[in-house]
Amino acid sequence: MSLWKIAWRSIQQRSLASALTALSMALGVALVVAVLVILGVIDQSFRRSAQGYDLIVGAKGSRFELVLSTVFHLGRPTASIRYLVYYELINGRYAPDVEAAVPVCLGDTFKGFRVIGTTPDMFDKFEYSSGKPYEFRDGGRNFAWGEPFEAVVGATVARRAGLEVGKTFRPVHGDVLDRDDEHDEFTVVGILKPTGTPNDRAVFVNIEGFYRIHASAFLGAEPGKSAAKAEPDKSAAKAESDKSAAKAESDKSAAKAESDKGHHDEAGDEIPMDKKEITAVLVALRTGNIPRRVALPKMLSKELEVQAIAPSEEVSRLFEGIVGNVQWILLFLAVLVVIVAGIGILVSMYNSMSDRRHEIAIMRALGARRVTVMLIVLWESILLALGGGAMGVLLGHGLTGLLGPIIADQVGVVVSPFQFQTSELILIPGLILLAVVVGYLPAIVAYRTDVAQSLIASP
Repeated sequence: MSLWKIAWRSIQQRSLASALTALSMALGVALVVAVLVILGVIDQSFRRSAQGYDLIVGAKGSRFELVLSTVFHLGRPTASIRYLVYYELINGRYAPDVEAAVPVCLGDTFKGFRVIGTTPDMFDKFEYSSGKPYEFRDGGRNFAWGEPFEAVVGATVARRAGLEVGKTFRPVHGDVLDRDDEHDEFTVVGILKPTGTPNDRAVFVNIEGFYRIHASAFLGAEPGKSAAKAEPDKSAAKAESDKSAAKAESDKSAAKAESDKGHHDEAGDEIPMDKKEITAVLVALRTGNIPRRVALPKMLSKELEVQAIAPSEEVSRLFEGIVGNVQWILLFLAVLVVIVAGIGILVSMYNSMSDRRHEIAIMRALGARRVTVMLIVLWESILLALGGGAMGVLLGHGLTGLLGPIIADQVGVVVSPFQFQTSELILIPGLILLAVVVGYLPAIVAYRTDVAQSLIASP
């Protein structure tokens, strides 16, 4: 009979003690697995949030706040920049370097969720992850260029706010929940399928509708006064002149780009271009000219008086600086639990040695060598550790399945019980090494068992 079968028979003879020992190991491994899976998914979600575009162009200031407000929809919106910056990126001298760009306007909320003014290009030309375009459920669609009061909502917003395709809602200014601050109604025309990104917790409205509900602020008109009725002043006339000049300078390729962008300024003639402001611009660059791509952020910062940052780099720095430290602390605590469970195996097996002296003595009398007895004890320790580890893996993934809906509802990150992390493979050699270490002392006791005394003491 092979050594591991003998060890398995020994475990079966002490089934209750062995089961409790394996259970303690299973609980420790389950904690490690849950930490690895959940933090791994959160890490992927953090990094995936900045995919789809290469640059964020915003006002000079804190890069950290710019990333938080535009990528994760958290914190206070940063200072505004001119709408002409966006115009220069899609129709001006930087257009040859830009594959796609969308403006972002912040400042409103709906039931605690960030309301973002943008263009249909947000969902038509960007992806929430590499090779994964945005998709709509319940027969929904993207909002149209010519419909200023249409909106698209994220999956979490739709679930928690009770929004459906065809329903209307009224955003409020800032975080104020007073109904007196409600704006005009927007109609939900699309609900995003879950993406596992912060966009699940956001409301996207047509940027032209965003401008219309804030027309008085942009034009300096009295509250409630329609932008269309506001009389043009000298600055408005100057803005129209600047706009005409900008259009005159554009060539055929710029005109084609204007058509491709869906005539972005078609519905916005009520507010002169030089009075429009945006919070940031999300930019996807063309591939090819690597030196140009590298130099472009500095050029934009210098020539347009803005800052252009690479979101992927900032998100990595953010994750490693904040979340990464927490990840290591949680993982360290989980590993400590596994080590404590391993010590439990040591104590259980060591205490059983006094009851097994007669059994060991008989094995020695039948011709088993000291090393053979020692290896049987080590095999027993390894089987307990691996058996408990296997139960722990199943229990850990079951735990992530139970916590998944709560995490998705609170954080917007989708965690599935079937998501495995490659780091889980380290558990196998790790548990074997731990089993050998904790089983060494009982194995030495078995190795040193005196056959004659054991047979005399237990006839």
